[in-house]
Amino acid sequence: MRVGHTTLVEGEAVRTGVTVVVPGELPLFAGAHRLNGNGELTGLEWVRESGLLTTPVGITNTFSVGVVRDALVAAQHRAGRGAWHLPVVGETYDGVLNDIEGMHVRAEHVDAALAAASGGPVAEGAVGGGTGMICHGFKGGIGTASRATEDGYVVGVLVQANHGRRSRLTIDGVPVGRSEEH
Repeated sequence: MRVGHTTLVEGEAVRTGVTVVVPGELPLFAGAHRLNGNGELTGLEWVRESGLLTTPVGITNTFSVGVVRDALVAAQHRAGRGAWHLPVVGETYDGVLNDIEGMHVRAEHVDAALAAASGGPVAEGAVGGGTGMICHGFKGGIGTASRATEDGYVVGVLVQANHGRRSRLTIDGVPVGRSEEH
């Protein structure tokens, strides 16, 4: 498994990017779970129907899903991986910190993220698709976690955090977001 980011920070208005997750071998078994009804995940119906992931996964802002999808298809063709692809591209809204209507993510940014993808520790925070994220009123971004199972497998998670009102923030059962001292 490899992860790559392209981070776009320009002047005071542009805070966006793209993150790609590149599995070692494709296709592989995949599934999906919806936490809430908001948010686009292009390619999800193919995963539900077939139970397979057939391309790298892209993560970007709401208005850049299309260009990231198209760039992933083009990259698969250049790599000689057949004539049909339905990439999975997830979005989150970065329009508070970013000039989202400027649609700054382009195909070359996806190509750069693919080229930069590597194994090992993953850059976290305000990088790639996580650059313009807000979480519970604080700066959000990319985060990771992993655990080894007893039978030797490693389960890894990459999260692009962009959710929640501060008043809903609860840590270890304590409603800290409702505190007057935040």
